[in-house]
This record gives sequence, C-alpha cells and structure tokens, in this order.
Amino acid sequence: MTDRHEMWKELGMDLEAHDTLCAVLPTAFGDIFLSQENRPEGMAFYDMVVSDIHGIRPAELIEEQKRGRKIFGTFCLYVPDEIIVAADGIVTGLCGGSQFWVPDGEKVLPKNVCPLIKASVGARLGRTCPFFRIADMYVGETTCDGKKKAWEILGEDVPLHIMDMPQMKRVKDIEKWIGEIKEFKQVVETFTGHEVTAENLHAAIVLLNKRRKAMARVYACRKADPIPISGKDVLLMTQIAFFDDPQRCADQANALAEELERRIDAGIGVFPKGTKRILLTGTPMAIPNWKMHHIIETSGAAVVCEECCTGTRYVEHLVDERPMMMEGQLQALADRYMKNNCACFTPNKGRIDDIIRLAEAYHADGVIDVNLKFCTLYDTEKRDVKRALKAAGIPVLSLETDYDDTDAEQLRTRVEAFIEMLG
Repeated sequence: MTDRHEMWKELGMDLEAHDTLCAVLPTAFGDIFLSQENRPEGMAFYDMVVSDIHGIRPAELIEEQKRGRKIFGTFCLYVPDEIIVAADGIVTGLCGGSQFWVPDGEKVLPKNVCPLIKASVGARLGRTCPFFRIADMYVGETTCDGKKKAWEILGEDVPLHIMDMPQMKRVKDIEKWIGEIKEFKQVVETFTGHEVTAENLHAAIVLLNKRRKAMARVYACRKADPIPISGKDVLLMTQIAFFDDPQRCADQANALAEELERRIDAGIGVFPKGTKRILLTGTPMAIPNWKMHHIIETSGAAVVCEECCTGTRYVEHLVDERPMMMEGQLQALADRYMKNNCACFTPNKGRIDDIIRLAEAYHADGVIDVNLKFCTLYDTEKRDVKRALKAAGIPVLSLETDYDDTDAEQLRTRVEAFIEMLG
C-alpha cells in the first residue's frame, strides 16, 4: 500500500491519531469480510478500496482540485448530486461510522446525540478524516435537530450550505423543495464558476441514473435462493458508492451484477439454500459500521435487503430523463428525492409501506429494525413499524445499539433467538 503520510500531513491531519485508526481497520475488515467463503470475485475492487480507504480516493480528489474542480462533502442522500455533477463539481461522502471519532465529537456535543452525528463532528475536529479536510464546501440538510446544531459547528471554518428539508409531502412542500434545489443550483454555480445548463444537467441525471440502475441489479440478485452474495458485501458496495466516481461505481456494480447473475443461473450461493432471510431497516450504516450485518450473518441468517439510506433508498427511484428544459428537470429532481421515505417526515406511512413491499419482494422471513441510540425519529417510529409488520404477518425484532462493540454479545443472543423463532 502506498505511503500516504505526506499527503495527510499536507491536509493538516493528526498523523499519530490517524495511524491508530488505520491500524485497527485491517483486522476488523479481515475478520468481517475476508473470513467469508466463496465471495464473488467482483468484491476484489471493493476490498482494494477499503485497504486504502483514506488514500486512493482522497489522492484522486486532490488531483482534481489542482485542475480547478470543487469538492462538495455531503452527509445525506437528499442532497441532489445531479446539480453538483452538472456544474463539474465532485461529490464525496463524509466520515461518520466509527466509534473512534465519537470521543472528539462529545467534546462539543451532548452525549445524548446519536453516534453518527458525534462521529462526523469528531472526524472533522479530530483531524482524522481526509475527506473532511479535502472538501471545499459541506452541504447539510435539516433532517433532524442534532444535525441542525452540528452544522453550526462544522460551518465555523468551512463554507457550508444547508438545504431546508420539508417536513411533509404536500403539494406546497414539493414546491418548497423545488425552491431549495433552485437555490442550491445558484450556490453551486457561484462556488464552482460553472453554469448548470439544461444540457449538462440532463447528462448528470443520466449518469446518476446509470449508477442507480447498476446498483439495483446487484440488489435484485439477492432475491434468489441460494443467495449469491452476502448482505455485508452489498452494504460495503453501497457505502463505497457515496465516495466513488459515479461512472466507475456504475461499471463496477454492473460487473458484479453480471457475475451474480451467472451464479444464480448456476445455483451458486454464499449461504445454504433455505437460509433464513432478514430485511434490515432503521438508521443508516455509514462506513465502517458493519456491526449488525456481521452479527446476523454469523448467527445463521442472511441480510437480503436494507430499507434505509445506505440501502434501497440510495438505488431506487430514477429521475425522469424526459424533460429537456430546466424547469421540468428541477421538478423531476424534486419528485425523485421526495420519494425517499426518511423518518424525518410526518406522516410517514410511506416508509412502512416500503418495508412491507420490500420484505415481500426479497422473500424476507423476518425484519430487524435497528436504531442508533438517541435517534429520536427512528426510535419513535419503531412502534408503528412493529404494529404494521405484525398486522402483515411478518415477524419483527426491534433493537437499539451504537458504534461500541460492548453490546455485541447481547445483540447476538437476541438475534439468534429471533432467527430460531423463525423456524
């Protein structure tokens, strides 16, 4: 692996603390991913990316910056990547999935804030995430109260734009969201110096639809029995998509999908035929949060679908490519992004409908609803999720956890009992 210390030093990172983080990741990744048997060969690309997760892509982004391109760091899939891509900008996800970053976040945030927010703030303030150091602008959104306060901290020394999310999905709320996208377009144009035209916005829509279609092919392969790929491997693919170049992401996902389709034709699986199938729903799982997938898939079941932001919400619902004029394109963007059913909305029957629809489509034997501690939105909504699933005759287990592994065995006990109950 290339020595990246000089690059990290130039980014102003805390090299000693970052080395500590990097020393832990290979062992965790090996135990969780490389210990699997009969993995698809297409996962080699994703393994390579993780082996140098803070090196390969950051080095590419720095080279693009030297060519004059602007890097936008985003936290949420409601931010319309198409606008940034149309202005010749680059989108990258930002770190927030490790317990390592939580203590630095707790220096400025209450302890009863969800670990994802604390980790994101800690990764920035602790100077141990290169993506936070590279991004020219952060793009936030008002999906929860914790994030709204986090933006005030993260925006102190980096340009920050916040998109105000509607809380409902009435006609006037969709119109408000179109207004937010228009304002975001103006901000991006000014920041990059590139105009977003109808022509380049159409090209961006087509490109990002291509990424969604490719990844959706991989997801669709999980409906087969035997299952040709583990849930944790699909989660890894999805997590990396938030950071990767969109065209490369589409190419790699299509190659993986082709291999999986051949496996299905040959009856090849990574789990025995008839393995209990679990749909996972709840809060998003930012890299390197692989905790629940690993527990489930080493307890006798397989994760066949994720109804969450690092799951089907990222790959479902294409943007309508037919409009060729700006007003129609902005409407199409608003319509697509408002089809995502985050727990930030009220009422939110759409998310419950999605869980039941996906459980049936992926032939799930049961649903595990996992919420990060102090995530009020998803924690409150679990009551309605549980009630609806029971009415539909779908077994459900509700769990609460955080990034720390101290509860891993307790979680495993509950998961094993749930799987056994499935028969």
